[in-house]
Amino acid sequence: MFLTFEGVDSSGKTTQAAILVEFLRARGDAPVHFIREPGGTAISERLREILLDRSNLELSELTELFLFSASRAQLVSQVIVPALARGEIVVCDRFADSTTAYQGYGRGLDLEAVRRINGVATAGTEPDLTVLVDITVGEIEARKNAAGGAKDRMESAGREFYERVRRGYLAIAREHPERFVVIDGIRGVNDIAQDIRRAVEQRYGQPHREEK
Repeated sequence: MFLTFEGVDSSGKTTQAAILVEFLRARGDAPVHFIREPGGTAISERLREILLDRSNLELSELTELFLFSASRAQLVSQVIVPALARGEIVVCDRFADSTTAYQGYGRGLDLEAVRRINGVATAGTEPDLTVLVDITVGEIEARKNAAGGAKDRMESAGREFYERVRRGYLAIAREHPERFVVIDGIRGVNDIAQDIRRAVEQRYGQPHREEK
C-alpha cells in the first residue's frame, strides 16, 4: 500500500502523516515506512539541502524541476519500489503531485512536460491513495506568522505563488478522484486525523471505529 500526503506549506500534512503512520504501525498489518520528499535517501537529502537553501536564489525554475525529480527517482528506486515489492506500507510526505502543483501550476512550467518528467522519475509508480490537506493561503500566512522563524527558499515565493499552487492541487484532485481524498485542514488536529483514518479504512475494507 502506497499512501501520499499533499498540501501547501503549513497545511499540517506532515503532522497528519505522522499520526496515520502511528496508527498503521499499531495495527500491525505490515511494516510501515515513513518518508519525505525531497529526501528519504542520503542522495535525496543532499538534493533537499540545495533546493531549500535560501542562498540558492539563482536556481532556475527548470533546474528546480529536475532536482526535485532526481531526488524522487532515487527515492523510488532505492526505497519505495523495493518496499512495495515486499508487501510493505509506504507513507510519503509529498510525491509527484507536489511537482505538478508547485513547478507546474506554481512556477508556470509546461504542465504536460512536468507530467512526462514525473512519469520518468517515478518509473510509473503511483500512490494507491493521496490525502490532500487543504487550507487557504490566508491560513498559510497566519500560521507562518504565528510560528515565526526564517522561511526556506520555497516558502519565500509569495502569496500569488501559493494561490496558484493551491488551485493546482485542487485541479489535480478533480482530475484523479479515484485516488484523492480532499480534507479540510482548517479544523482541529484530531478531527482531521479521524477523517483521514476513515478514508484509509474505507478504501482498504476495514470499518472505522471512532475514538472515545
